[in-house]
Amino acid sequence: MATANVLNWKKEKVGTVDLAAEIFEVEVKKEILHEVVNWQLACRRQGTAMVKTRSLVSGGGKKPFKQKGTGSARQGSTRSPLMPGGAKLFGPVPRSYEYALPKKVRKLGLKMALSHLMKEGRLFVVDTMVSEGKTSELAKRLETFGLSKAVLIDGKVNETMKRASRNLPTYKFYAVDGLNVFDLLKYDAAVITKDSVAKIVDRCQAE
Repeated sequence: MATANVLNWKKEKVGTVDLAAEIFEVEVKKEILHEVVNWQLACRRQGTAMVKTRSLVSGGGKKPFKQKGTGSARQGSTRSPLMPGGAKLFGPVPRSYEYALPKKVRKLGLKMALSHLMKEGRLFVVDTMVSEGKTSELAKRLETFGLSKAVLIDGKVNETMKRASRNLPTYKFYAVDGLNVFDLLKYDAAVITKDSVAKIVDRCQAE
């Protein structure tokens, strides 16, 4: 079991906390992280790309020209894909890109992402995560802490902290329920509260 320092927002040590080895010291496998990130991104895709099929193109009804005698290939509708302004064949239609990924793989990916940050020295534990709800105040605090890009994790939903971080493009704030592999890898570091450690362990171990 690893022991991490608990810091205040001036980056001064104010205590210690035990981190479960089965969560924060897991062997990191790139293929698992790659699989989980691909799954997350696929689930986020809108899938709204679409072209007009024969049923959606305007026109039709009247035969464009007579069947015989023109020297041209016979046509029965102006909606034909062969006609200017006609329909498109085999184009994209609205669809969902989601697919199922086993829960065990998702949890393993989360453990590996946390372990990776822990190993790299980019996982920080703070005593509290409070905010006045002001973006400027939070930005100044994070600058003092020495981070330019990070995921902020609290043990509970914190509306003032959420509001303060909303306009900071290089930071993401979540309660433990929002913790995910993609953001942990995208941002350079993670700052978690001491209270959230037990909830992260519970989430990674839950059946």
